[in-house]
Amino acid sequence: MIKWIKRKIWFLITKLKVAINNGRLDLSNRRLTALPPEIGQLTQLTELSLSENELTELPPEIGQLTQLTELDLRLNQLTALPPEIGQLSKLKKLNIDDWNWSGGNQLTALPPEIGQLTQLTELDIWGNNLTALPPEIGQLTQLTKLSLHGNKLTELPPEIGQLTKLTTLYLSVNKLTALPPEIGQLTQLTKLSLYHNQLTALPPEIGQLTQLTLLSLGSNKLTALPPEIGQLTQLTDLNIRGNQLTALPPEIGQLTQLTSLYLSVNKLTALLPEIGQLIQLTSLSLYENQLTALPPEIGQLTQLTSLSLWKNKLTALLPEIGQLIQLTSLDLSVNKLTALPPEIGQLTQLTSLSLYENKLTALPPEIGQLTKLTTLRLENNELTALPPEIGLLVNLKEPDFLDGLTLDKNPLESPPPEIVKQGTKAILAYLQETQTSEHQ
Repeated sequence: MIKWIKRKIWFLITKLKVAINNGRLDLSNRRLTALPPEIGQLTQLTELSLSENELTELPPEIGQLTQLTELDLRLNQLTALPPEIGQLSKLKKLNIDDWNWSGGNQLTALPPEIGQLTQLTELDIWGNNLTALPPEIGQLTQLTKLSLHGNKLTELPPEIGQLTKLTTLYLSVNKLTALPPEIGQLTQLTKLSLYHNQLTALPPEIGQLTQLTLLSLGSNKLTALPPEIGQLTQLTDLNIRGNQLTALPPEIGQLTQLTSLYLSVNKLTALLPEIGQLIQLTSLSLYENQLTALPPEIGQLTQLTSLSLWKNKLTALLPEIGQLIQLTSLDLSVNKLTALPPEIGQLTQLTSLSLYENKLTALPPEIGQLTKLTTLRLENNELTALPPEIGLLVNLKEPDFLDGLTLDKNPLESPPPEIVKQGTKAILAYLQETQTSEHQ
């Protein structure tokens, strides 16, 4: 059987002679379980794709392909790389991903010889079982991208700091509990992903990564951010959701290029006035915290299009909320609001307003100015009547799971229950008629 497989592979190689002559050979998705030693005779190959096969190992002869610049081993069943991999001294791209979590490649370690691949610019090892990186990783000084997402790394070696040309570093979904101070030497980084680890703190050296535009720290165990976070003035995207933060440092206000800030699922009890300095923000997520109030400075975030405050402890909204005139989505559900300020009517770009599970007893007539609304969620409040002005919201949809006009579990008397049962169109018609009658 094995001999037949090897003959089959050699047949494939022969058949693809034109590709070989061009320096490229694509043997992807051929259900290959092994490579014959003869693979080493293809010494002129510059690119070799073996992705989406069933390879469990590579033959030592792979090391004879010394002209290779790209080697694609994605989605196989490899558990180790042979030492001979280090002979591929011209390699620039090495991909050993198993990004579909199929139980494919399951490398538990990298051989020390990996450090001999000094021309590598991209190394992708998503979804394997690496528990540690060898010190030799620091010899890959030409790397610009290192992807180690979805492994079992518990720490990084100090030598990681030698990879000073890195611009992209993906370390998410591992078991890291700390970052070495040497992380601060990676001053060319623009993207750093660390979400879903076990980090309890960030080293002050994080502030030296002044070229970062994206920093993902979600789903860790951070209780505080270092003041040095404020030095990352090029950040546009900061994700810290799912941690244990109780407060933000004032230096957060120095991140004036931020467009997206995700702070949901923490333990924040207040926002500092400095939040108002983030005037480029378009998306701010604060759901599942313990906020009891918003600072007046929130009104300075005039570029916001999405603001999520679901499941906090807000009892009131300040008039400054009306300054957020670019908002299209506002979620204030599961709070303790008893009223809305009239200024809510200034948010004329809103298409979705969610207010369910509060303690609202009435809505201001200014809500009728939100004529672009397609979703207005009001269930689980204490409303006895809807203002006739809601009849102007003709774009509201019929209730459909999370969309449309929802009024369940309110002690409504106007419109009466028999009208409410007929759906959104009937409710709007009733309110329009009521408004007409009031103006006669």
